[in-house]
Amino acid sequence: MVRIGIVGCGAIGREICRAVDQGIINVKLVAIADRKPKAASEFASSLRSPPMVMNALDLIDVVDLIVECASQTAVSEIVPHALKNGKDVMIMSVGALTNLEFLEKIKALASKNDCKVYLPSGAIVGLDGLKSASMGKIYSVTLTTRKPPRSLEGAPYIEQHKVDLIKLKEPTIVFEGSAEDAVKGFPENVNVAATISLAGIGTQNTKIRIIADPTLKRNVHEIYVEGDFGKFETRVENVPSPANARTSYLAALSAIATLRRMADTIQIGT
Repeated sequence: MVRIGIVGCGAIGREICRAVDQGIINVKLVAIADRKPKAASEFASSLRSPPMVMNALDLIDVVDLIVECASQTAVSEIVPHALKNGKDVMIMSVGALTNLEFLEKIKALASKNDCKVYLPSGAIVGLDGLKSASMGKIYSVTLTTRKPPRSLEGAPYIEQHKVDLIKLKEPTIVFEGSAEDAVKGFPENVNVAATISLAGIGTQNTKIRIIADPTLKRNVHEIYVEGDFGKFETRVENVPSPANARTSYLAALSAIATLRRMADTIQIGT
């Protein structure tokens, strides 16, 4: 049985831990790590099979797979070390991979040490179609994200441009540009932009539009793709995680589904 360790005990990390504890995923949760060790220990004790609470770098030594659910900074600090030690990794803060130099470093380390790097689909649908379409020529990929203003609070782009989210009374475009710039400006909000870019035509060519919509209670992601295959559109309305309005519940479920798929004998979908 695969031994896993979770780095980051926020909304997504806790959902994964509970899924393992309830037997939904056939893996063994050995250890967790968080920048708030006391809170992590309290959470661990609430599980039927409490994992060890460890420093993130020490955790790498006792597991087969590290699941990052913390931040882009955690990816840069932990993932290279894990790969150098021959451990597989799952990355939820996919925005870290929009740095092409870092992405190439991760690819090289994974190849050299015969490791796998898993990137769940997160809070979007249609990634299977995009991956299939990328086998031919894709002309354009556009992601339009609509979110309640509150979920965008604290984003570097919002603070830099002094956008007063509280005063918005109607849907307002607060960002329009490349996926690379979107991930830098909204590191906790649009990891899906990075995922779409990696599956499709890259961070510079993938267009992102972010709309703050005070009429919404859910996060909405719309993807439009055109290519040799034809065109497709997808739309998903995500329920925000009760623990973190910046995180969609579907993102946690996608991580759980990815872990479960690893152990399945029949692989469904692209």
